[in-house]
Amino acid sequence: MVTMAQRAGTAAKRSGLPLALFALLTACATGPQNAAGGASRPTPSTLNLPAPRVSPATDRDGPEANPPVDLASVPDAEPVLEPIRVGGPNKPYEVLGQAYVPITFDQPFTERGLASWYGRKFHGRRTASGEVYNMYAMTAAHPTLPIPSYARVRNPGNGREVVVRINDRGPFHAGRVLDLSYTAALKLDLLHGVAPVELQRITFESIRSGGWRREGEAKRDAVGVAARDAASVAARDAASVASRDAAAVSPPTVVVAALAVVTIAPPTVADAPAARALTVPARGFWVQLGAFRLRDGAESFQQRVIAELDWLSPLLAVFNEASMFRLQAGPYPSRDQARSAAERVRAGLQLVPVIVERR
Repeated sequence: MVTMAQRAGTAAKRSGLPLALFALLTACATGPQNAAGGASRPTPSTLNLPAPRVSPATDRDGPEANPPVDLASVPDAEPVLEPIRVGGPNKPYEVLGQAYVPITFDQPFTERGLASWYGRKFHGRRTASGEVYNMYAMTAAHPTLPIPSYARVRNPGNGREVVVRINDRGPFHAGRVLDLSYTAALKLDLLHGVAPVELQRITFESIRSGGWRREGEAKRDAVGVAARDAASVAARDAASVASRDAAAVSPPTVVVAALAVVTIAPPTVADAPAARALTVPARGFWVQLGAFRLRDGAESFQQRVIAELDWLSPLLAVFNEASMFRLQAGPYPSRDQARSAAERVRAGLQLVPVIVERR
């Protein structure tokens, strides 16, 4: 079979281009496939990131020969509030003739599809975010989710879940929705190849309120209860069968009943609820930027603040209190931190914020 590299070499000879240049162009356009499940990762041509080291054409992706021990105990990514930049890694781009438009604002997002993983070939290279890729960290690549972003990923085949930080772009294959780090794939038991996953983005509100953590605990508890109930039903059914069979056998025959082993499919993840127009305030200190009689006025001012103070965008929320829609930023753990943020807001927007304590 004629390989892509052989066709590229023939074309290079006909065109007179140097083989090294032709090999580089074809590598950026396609990239090798990883039989173990790692994804071929062409580089988005419009991200304007530092150029990584170009690997030889024979450099295949996969695990390292001696990966660190006890990777299963690596903690999940810890979601924190990080602003979403408009532009940079979040600007529209094109790969292999396919256009992608990243999401540039905070919104719920769920998706089901196939996931792959990438490893040693890209270990130490720059991701789309500009950060260095660490195959042993809890990260992932997605074609359009905001960078940075956090997502809960579930393997429906075994019920395992992880939380990852989205800091890269990819995979660029039909049907694939996520490219996991080596450790994230290991914890989900997806190292053996491409497999289905369920993805749910963790919103700013969920991070502020800690809801993402409670939701994960609730799901784990539900799976544990379902497993215990299934084991109880299986034991009861097995005992019933054993008793019935024993009654039908004349003595002195001894009947030994084996406990039935039942595999229970894990519960499916429900789609995330639609985004609420208003959020529930958490305890702490909040910086109030304005109060409006109409929600449209509060949301319009919120967009202006985001445009002028992008560092504040993850902290903004609109609350409906006493017939007023209040735009506030927070929560801050101390009054001093809230006062410092208020001073930055005053300098940037030429207004005088109010600090509100919620208990």
